[in-house]
Amino acid sequence: PQPLHGKKIVKKRVKKFIRHQSDRYKKLTPNWRKPKGIDSRVRRKFKGQYLMPSIGYGSDKKTRHCLRDHRGFKKLLVHNLRDLEVLMMSNRTFAAEIAHGVASKKRKLIVQRANELNIYVTNPNARLRSEENE
Repeated sequence: PQPLHGKKIVKKRVKKFIRHQSDRYKKLTPNWRKPKGIDSRVRRKFKGQYLMPSIGYGSDKKTRHCLRDHRGFKKLLVHNLRDLEVLMMSNRTFAAEIAHGVASKKRKLIVQRANELNIYVTNPNARLRSEENE
């Protein structure tokens, strides 16, 4: 299945914004925290410092949350067949992603049912073993 809109996905920034001095101290995780200091070079936006996230980096409303590597679908986490039925009417917008905790036996059923309903699955080959030992 192909997604409904064919609009080009443009990401203004793909790299993560990292926290100031998180490379210097192990106790500072790289997760972004806004610098609050009165003399902070990053907060004052000096040249050559880390960039701060701002609203201008936001994506186009039509392509927000769209997956670049999966034809531009948005993803919905699926744990069972009942979750898959939710996507029946919106299979041109959303793709199913089978959850991490789903066993291989149930995965086969979910992938099979998704093909019947014409739903795109982002990870259909996960936990798939070749039929050598049978």
